[in-house]
Parts: sequence; C-alpha cells; structure tokens
Amino acid sequence: MTTGAALPTTSTAPTTRQVWTRSRGLLLALLLLLAGAIVIAGLRSGARHGSLDPRSADPAGSRAVAAILADHGVSTRVVTTLDAARSAAGPDTTLLVAVPDLLTSAQQSRLRAATYVSGGRTVLVAPDTPSVSGLVPGVSADPAPSFDTTLAPACTLPAARRAGTADTGGVRYSTAAPHVDACYPSDGLPTLLRVPRPSRGDIVVLGSPELLHNDRLAREGNASLALQLLGSRPHLVWYLPSLSDTPAAGTGERGFFDLLPSGWVWGTAQLFVAAALAALWRGRRFGPLVPERLPVAIRASETAEGRARLYRRTDARDRAADALRSTTRTRLAPLVGVPPAQAHAPETLLPALSARLHDRGQPLHDLLFGPPPGDDAALVSLAGQLDVLEREVRGS
Repeated sequence: MTTGAALPTTSTAPTTRQVWTRSRGLLLALLLLLAGAIVIAGLRSGARHGSLDPRSADPAGSRAVAAILADHGVSTRVVTTLDAARSAAGPDTTLLVAVPDLLTSAQQSRLRAATYVSGGRTVLVAPDTPSVSGLVPGVSADPAPSFDTTLAPACTLPAARRAGTADTGGVRYSTAAPHVDACYPSDGLPTLLRVPRPSRGDIVVLGSPELLHNDRLAREGNASLALQLLGSRPHLVWYLPSLSDTPAAGTGERGFFDLLPSGWVWGTAQLFVAAALAALWRGRRFGPLVPERLPVAIRASETAEGRARLYRRTDARDRAADALRSTTRTRLAPLVGVPPAQAHAPETLLPALSARLHDRGQPLHDLLFGPPPGDDAALVSLAGQLDVLEREVRGS
C-alpha cells in the first residue's frame, strides 16, 4: 500500500528566520542606543559626582575652595536642610546656596526672610527662573544663557576688579533695583550681581558654578574671585539642598514637578514633538488607498487562501459570504443576459435565473442575497451551493 506525497501548503505566517531577519536591524540599533546611554550616563555621573560639595575632590567638587578659605582663616560648614541654613545666617556668616533651583517657592520665601535681616552675605549659585525672583525680588533671569564662559569684570565692585577675568559665564540677569553692582556682562546683561541689603548685608547672584569647581579654580581669576566672595566673613555655611529636605508643616508639600529642573520639562516637550513628527513621517499617507501593480505574479489560490485565513482569524463570516455571493452574481449575470451593472440587483438577476432554470426564484434569493451564515459549517455549505448553482447555469 502506497501513500501519496503530501501536497505543499501555503502559509501567510512568517517563519522564525524571517522574523529574525526583519527585526535584527532594529534590535541592533536599540542595543547600540542602550549601550551608548549607559556609557554616557556613567561618564556624566562620574564627572558630576559631588558637584559643588566642599568635601569632594572630584573635578566638579569644591574641596579646593574650602582649602583656600581655611588657609585664610575662614571655616566651612556643610548643611543639607533649610532649617540649619536659616539658623546659621548671621552678620559674621556667608551662606552659600549651591542649587537654589531645588527649593520650592515656600522654602525660598522662608530662606529670603531669614537672610534679609541677618546682616551677613548670601551667595546664590546659578539660580534660574523662577528661583532667582523668589530669592531676590526685582531680579530676573534671562532665558538666553551666556555663550562666553570667561568674561571681564566691567564694573566697580572691588572684588571683581581685583580678580579680573573669571569663568562667570552662564545665566544672565537683569534688574532695575538701585545701588546694584552688575559685573561680568555678556551681550549687555551681567552674570554676577551684588544686591545690598538694609541691614548692611548683601546677596550675591553668581551666574555659573564653574569658578568654584576644583578643575577650574586655577584658571583666570577664579580663585581670587571665589576667595573674596566667600571669605568676607569668618564663617562660611555651605548649603547643599537635597531632595530629602522636606518643607516644614504649613509651608506646602514638595510636588513631583518641583523636584525637576526646568530644563527637563522643555526636553520632555521636545521629545514628544519629535515623536509626533516621526509618527507622521513614518505613518501611512492620508487619503484613499491607491492600487498598485504587484512586482511578481501570485497564484490565485495563494491569494484566496490568505484572504480566507484573514476572514477566519476575525470570524468575519458575513464578509466571506458577501464575497462569495458577489463573485457568483458577477459570473452568473452575463450567462443569463443581465448587464454587469445590474448583477447585484435582485429584481433583475433573479427573474433571469428563474427563467433559465425554470425556478420560482425564492430559494435563489436566499442563496444569492440571504443573511450571513451562523457558523463555519453553514459557510462551507453556502460555498458548495453557490458552486452547484453556477454549474447548473452553465450546463443549462
């Protein structure tokens, strides 16, 4: 007993090899992007570790500044809470706020109230919008930063004139307050301000932290300017705001967006715009579909099988039945003398078929224009009945 060879089957599902071939380029690009992000994050985290920390010897740390100040008899104490910074403010103390942008509006108000009457000096390192206006009323930050890092004093402030050029280029400020020393201008706007206070104290707004970093202290007049700004009092309190410094009761809660710098908001918005533009670019063009000639010839059986599998996957028996009936009506119409334009009109096609087959027409109506089948078996039966009907018309 012999068995016939199995007939070849066709399938629209891609094989594992095809899936790998199509997706390996995208996977490789994602892996390269992930590896690059990890490398960049590692490099940046190493470079920024201990930034503006007087205890850190890293390039972005500030241990060198604290050592110079100690040689001139100025003690440096690090605090990480707002309450400690407020209690330390006094006429013999310089309070340095390393990252003012981390403070909430309520914390800024409390810090401003404590330093306003202290009689000491407050140094704000690179405050941006809106923290600078919250800590120093009447002063605003320009949205365009300085592109020149090394600038000349161009003012009468003794500390700036003795230091000479320094790396103060960063955030630029503007103010209309009187008796303000505006130094190190960039395109007409200063990057360092000294605002006097009524209690013989003052507040210094420094546009860039670069001159306080270990790796930049020996350049230009950075060491001289840092020593004069931070060493005017015998005690220096170095305030490093931290995310764990929660606001006191009744001063408002720290929200998620309060913890993010303003640059992250703009960066996220740009990413969303870029993603939307990429989706429009890669998406299908608008308008109706345009038929195109296939570059290769495809067997009708493969097309029919693929379409049938799509119908079966979505349980679209109604669409499959409509396709079978429509095709049958289109082929039967010219056989019984009905114009192709009226092939789908029951009042025209059914009488012609009844006359040809000597039938009353009611069973033909259910067969050619009836409701969709209820299950797969009924669909298969409908296909067979349509095939029998077409053979009867051709043989009559």
